[in-house]
Amino acid sequence: MRNKLVVLAIVVASCFAYTKLMARVGSGSPPPDAPLEQQADLIRVYKSERRMLLLRGDAPISAYRISLGTAADAGPKQREGDERTPEGRYEIDWRNPKSMAYLSLHISYPNPDDRRNAEAGGFPAGGDIMIHGLPNGWGLFGNVHHLWDWTDGCVAVTNSEMRDIWARVPNHTPIEIMP
Repeated sequence: MRNKLVVLAIVVASCFAYTKLMARVGSGSPPPDAPLEQQADLIRVYKSERRMLLLRGDAPISAYRISLGTAADAGPKQREGDERTPEGRYEIDWRNPKSMAYLSLHISYPNPDDRRNAEAGGFPAGGDIMIHGLPNGWGLFGNVHHLWDWTDGCVAVTNSEMRDIWARVPNHTPIEIMP
């Protein structure tokens, strides 16, 4: 029994170290922007369906299965550390090609109302809510990540889907996150 615990501890420590190392290595180079007619002018996330759409006008141009924060079904994000995914209207306000997960697009959470509501409860609102791929170095798991919600409040897709999203979503694209 003791040997099994030692082996388990070594495996867990190795996975942790691998993840930290790969986070430093980064995602590699991002894809070029898609042609203008293939770019989205709105992102819509349906939390209950675990689905995200890229729209141009009223027409969907891409759809993705997503994973969310581990407490996403408990309602909208209310404070830092609650592991919920926000709900409401935001925008993609910056991008990170060297994030710890494969590419990432930052969602402009918290807005002033989110900040006020969190502070009224005595908590910081949190931040760093992103659309991103899998943690660097773990992309081989692909669609397996859909089996459960595993983020701290972000919207996660596969790495190949993240390349497509990165190319099709310019900065300042609005995003609506629905319950």
